Amino acid sequence: MNKKILVGIAAILTAIIAFTPIVSGTRAMHAVHADEPQGLAKTCKAAMLIDSNTGSVVFEKNIEEHLQIASMVKIMTLGLAFDEIEKRGIAFDTVVTASENAASMGGSQAFLDANADYRLDELLKSIVVASANDSCVAVAEFLYGSVDGFVAAMNDRVKELGLSDTNFVNCTGLPQDGQYSCAKDVAVMFKQLAKHEKFFEFAKVWMYDFQHPSGRVTGLTNTNKLIRFYDGCDGGKTGYTDLARSCITVTAKRGDTRLICVAIGAENSKTRNKEVSEMLNYGFANYKTVYAVNKGDPIGEYAVDGGKTDKIAVVAAEDCTAFLKNGDKDEVTLEFDIGNISAPVKVGDKVGIVNIYIGGKKYAEVDAVAKDKCDKKGYIDILEDFIEEW
Repeated sequence: MNKKILVGIAAILTAIIAFTPIVSGTRAMHAVHADEPQGLAKTCKAAMLIDSNTGSVVFEKNIEEHLQIASMVKIMTLGLAFDEIEKRGIAFDTVVTASENAASMGGSQAFLDANADYRLDELLKSIVVASANDSCVAVAEFLYGSVDGFVAAMNDRVKELGLSDTNFVNCTGLPQDGQYSCAKDVAVMFKQLAKHEKFFEFAKVWMYDFQHPSGRVTGLTNTNKLIRFYDGCDGGKTGYTDLARSCITVTAKRGDTRLICVAIGAENSKTRNKEVSEMLNYGFANYKTVYAVNKGDPIGEYAVDGGKTDKIAVVAAEDCTAFLKNGDKDEVTLEFDIGNISAPVKVGDKVGIVNIYIGGKKYAEVDAVAKDKCDKKGYIDILEDFIEEW
């Protein structure tokens, strides 16, 4: 093949790769930084800063490199646990018996008594606040019957989210061959975890006494010091092993903007916290969140063919936010595309689309859904209408 043609093909492929968004789960992480910020995450092995709502990427460093992440493994442990509790309708005050296996865990722990009964929410709280390995195992065994079953479910969830650079071998993050992740995947996993309000309820706790059934008390302190020392930080997960070094994922919110920041492989916690703070500072100083549409925003009333009522109210199905660099045009305009609506209609039925434009450009679209129900007219209704009109 002609050498010039080969060079041309290579250039095209390079351009395609450079402008392809990072896909994680069902949504793309779009890089929004026009100029790569300088001087961030200088010493850690990998780092990532994203907008929590849209997944837009502000900063990245070695985001796909396979690394040990220590106790940040618990991000998936907690995410899977909260998902299963919600899906199965399990009460948070459910009693969980700590096995001898759970009580034997080393490293960070709540010092559970073997064969003692604990509330599920207290176990989860000890994981969020103090990274308790024994509580992780107790929760895993409660939900899936065994740690192996729980870890298999963790890896299934990884596949569901479309994460290709993560593999779990345990649910604690204790060193074990074959376990790894990367900054990109950790950011996505934390984004999923952050959907659970209960996580934030626990994550903001600084210190508390963990009560054992025997009356013994274990004092636990939050391993994430940034919840006290960084403005807006209300959750995170730390990790440290000799191999992984110092790791952290945190989220912070100022105004309408919530950011997620990942740092892997810093030399120590002081350096780690400093570099994460610098990344968050950069994000808050240079970007803003604009709410284009809120879930439930009224769109209007529209006629219904063949319905017992003439019209129904239509609303936006979900929130839509835009993550913009300061100085970008942020004027929001909406266009409604509502089709013919025919009865019967149930609350939540899709009846059209809300097209969202920001700065004059099409940004996104969300479903328009029925706020009201409308039953179909029966023969008696049609007869009564006829008599009334006659």
